Amino acid sequence: MPPRTVKFRAATVAAVLALGTTLLAASPQSGAAAEPAPVTDYCQGQCDDILPPGENGNATLVDILGNKAFGTHPAHSDDQLDRYNGLVAGHAALTDQKLNDFFNDASFGVPKDQVESVTSPRDDVTITRDKASGVPHIKGTTRYGTEFGAGFAAGQDRLWLMDLFRHIGRGELTSFAGGALANQGLEQQFWPQAPYTEADLEAQVAYIRTHEGARGEQAMADAQAYVDGINAYREKSKKGRYFPGEYVLTGKIDAITNIGEIQPFKLTDLISIASVVGGQFGGGGGGEVQAALSLLSAQQKYGVAEGTKVWESFRQREDPEAVLTVHDGTSFPYAGKPATARGTALPDSGSVTAEPLIYDRTGSAGTDKKAPVKAPATLKKAQGIYDDGVIPAGSLPGSGSGAQKRGMSNALLVSGKHTASGNPIAVFGPQTGYFAPQLMMLQELQGPGISARGVSFAGVGMYIQMGRGQDYAWSATSAGQDITDTYAVDLCEPDGATPAKDSTHYLYRGTCTAMETLERTNSWKPTVADSTAKGSYRMQVRRTNYGIVTHRATVGGKPVAYTSLRTTYRHEADSIVGFQMLNDPSYVKDAASFQRAAGNIDYAFNWFYADSRTAAYYNSGMNPVRAAGVDPALPVKAERTYEWKGYDPAANTAAYTPFAEHPHSSGQDYYVSWNNKQAKGYAAAGFGLGAVHRADLLDDRVAKLVEEGGVSRASLTRAMAQAAVTDLRGEQLLPELLKVIRSRPVADPELNGVVQQLESWRAAGSQRRESSPGSHAYSYADAVRIMDAWWPQLVEAEFRPGLGDGLYGALTANLATDESPAAGHGPSGAHSGSAFQYGWWGFVDKDLRQVLGQPVKGPLARTYCGNGDLDSCRDALLTSLKRAAAEPAAAVYPGDDNCKAGEQWCSDSIVHRPLGGIAQKSIHWQNRPTYQQVVEFPAHR
Repeated sequence: MPPRTVKFRAATVAAVLALGTTLLAASPQSGAAAEPAPVTDYCQGQCDDILPPGENGNATLVDILGNKAFGTHPAHSDDQLDRYNGLVAGHAALTDQKLNDFFNDASFGVPKDQVESVTSPRDDVTITRDKASGVPHIKGTTRYGTEFGAGFAAGQDRLWLMDLFRHIGRGELTSFAGGALANQGLEQQFWPQAPYTEADLEAQVAYIRTHEGARGEQAMADAQAYVDGINAYREKSKKGRYFPGEYVLTGKIDAITNIGEIQPFKLTDLISIASVVGGQFGGGGGGEVQAALSLLSAQQKYGVAEGTKVWESFRQREDPEAVLTVHDGTSFPYAGKPATARGTALPDSGSVTAEPLIYDRTGSAGTDKKAPVKAPATLKKAQGIYDDGVIPAGSLPGSGSGAQKRGMSNALLVSGKHTASGNPIAVFGPQTGYFAPQLMMLQELQGPGISARGVSFAGVGMYIQMGRGQDYAWSATSAGQDITDTYAVDLCEPDGATPAKDSTHYLYRGTCTAMETLERTNSWKPTVADSTAKGSYRMQVRRTNYGIVTHRATVGGKPVAYTSLRTTYRHEADSIVGFQMLNDPSYVKDAASFQRAAGNIDYAFNWFYADSRTAAYYNSGMNPVRAAGVDPALPVKAERTYEWKGYDPAANTAAYTPFAEHPHSSGQDYYVSWNNKQAKGYAAAGFGLGAVHRADLLDDRVAKLVEEGGVSRASLTRAMAQAAVTDLRGEQLLPELLKVIRSRPVADPELNGVVQQLESWRAAGSQRRESSPGSHAYSYADAVRIMDAWWPQLVEAEFRPGLGDGLYGALTANLATDESPAAGHGPSGAHSGSAFQYGWWGFVDKDLRQVLGQPVKGPLARTYCGNGDLDSCRDALLTSLKRAAAEPAAAVYPGDDNCKAGEQWCSDSIVHRPLGGIAQKSIHWQNRPTYQQVVEFPAHR
């Protein structure tokens, strides 16, 4: 029995008992069944949520042209935007009674006087939309009807977006939407992470049906019903000519004759969409080749022993000063540094080359060459809406030049003994970027075995993925633990000849084996929407039994291919079983059953839960059991001795760490998460989980609330909202910087005035916030400008002289130095809201405390600022500060398509990147979840 089946044996038995025969899928021909019993809402009006800009994500051609010509918006496409934005100014005076000024009422159902429309795509389901936000409340009398309704509503609200994402997942975006350079870059970054043939996708559907017991069969029946609902709306909207206008603008359908087609959706499309969503938000690990290069650079500078020590102090696998989600001292050892590493495969210096991806370019491939078509006068206003890509470069997490995998989202939970009511309170949600429409959609699902309201990623919305049930709520943050490894496979030639670095055969368990070649050939021509000139290219990846080839190198003089292998590859949608459980009121009845449900989700997420009695946490993910002595932070030899335990490449299965070894907790005084370290012993999968992290902005505030007691929904929301407009560098690092600078008087009056500006800003809370609502100017604007200009320069002045150019460059390749809201060069691009996740905050903190002679747990191996001398460090900081202070705003904030040079507020502002033809206004910067819940259950079943 494969290890994967072993993992789910207990869950399968429980699933059969929980489901019973009555929940097996009704056939598509099933008529209406008896009205289900009324659902009791135990939140009693104390559940709220928000998802800007609005629920409606579809726009007809008329809607798009109206938006371009007059700035009009379709109903419910922007009616949550002002409430979301308003919390910046409104949080200081927030009370429980005022929460609905900034959030939706997330109660179940729609009061009769609030019904806007009722649609019945089948006799066994109704879709009721409310007047306030247009959210679909889907109620089915059969299981099939419920899921069909969910698919139909998804078509109503996100048809074009779902079509985009199935093509992104399949590596076919340019052929579908146009050859804009950003589209080329997007498919070139996403497809190699999850390249599949159609047979591969079909095999994943079959795997869920055959390996996940009754719940797996039910999940695929639900998914088929969901697809049927999408297709029903697709056909109906096409015939009725109210389909999304983007199909006309991209040349798919003729606006006059209606000739053309929206391709039918199928189950394998859902696997493709899941690969994009799960891979970007639920991945973890990888990057071992780049880590090896920085280790080699350290060893070359300092020698092997000292260089390794220096590198490990920057790698911070187990920093004792890191903020933790489970902070009661419980340890969950995983992926740590072995005492004596075995099988590590470091490349020879200078031998690493990236595996080529693009071949056979023609026309505009690799360029931004335009050749606008002659558009009809009626379409002129919409011409070129996709010239910069359907998703601008860098907008999606993990995409864009120099992008890093992003963990996102935050959570604040307080247990009942510290709240005013005695019930736990949660303020939590996923931080998934800002798009118009959003990647997720709000919905309520009520039917046999399903009772929940919340969000689902468009195209995989059979179940609510984060939201609330009858008497509980749950959410997630990206965890990012190490579920991806890099193997060095020895190359060979089938005839026994000497292999070269570009050989296409490799040794697998002693046999010279051919690499599998996977290809996508894309071509495009200009349309009204995308003026990019005609072009084409071929993408090619090599697949081995150890994963996808990413680099070539030599190890000890012998040629190897480095491959990337993640546990969730070939299992992109297996997590559907866990989500099914979370939506099932007969399964989730308390914190323990919630944790078991979350344990069936394979991607790396931190899951949080609150009901009227308990706040709880569980970390999910397919954590492989590695061979003894393997160092997961570095490449390892592709030999059977060093493979994952029980590894079978046929379906990419292995042995996984058991449920109890994943970080988990129930009833802790409070929980915070902002993609920080989960628990003691749970080793960081990458650089940056050190002494200062953006989660400190939450932890400090929530700890203070808990100490004071009497926490309310409003006070916990205020803590989140205050952290959302606070500059991490100003709050956490400026005090230490000022201590060094003020160790002696600043003699230069002008420079002393600059220091005083920073001191005043820090004393006022280090916020990036308007001086008054709508002013579009920050209080302490000059101090903010100085910090933005100074931070990159001070990091370089502090570390580069000691590390040297080579090692400094290698380490900054592992971890960017800065990610301010205005840092368009950062992993999230500009205008994305999320900020201060990646940066050298922890390094600067430890180094300055070492200079000041303060105690430091887990110190850097050397002291860098001024080579450890306080006066020299102070001089370096002041020199860089003087230079930064002289930079004009136009240089610090250089401007872009949305802002003029020097516009500070605008440079920070959140822009909902249009994925379709409807644009939205910019809003105030907030470092906050995109979808967010505020919940407090006063009762339970």
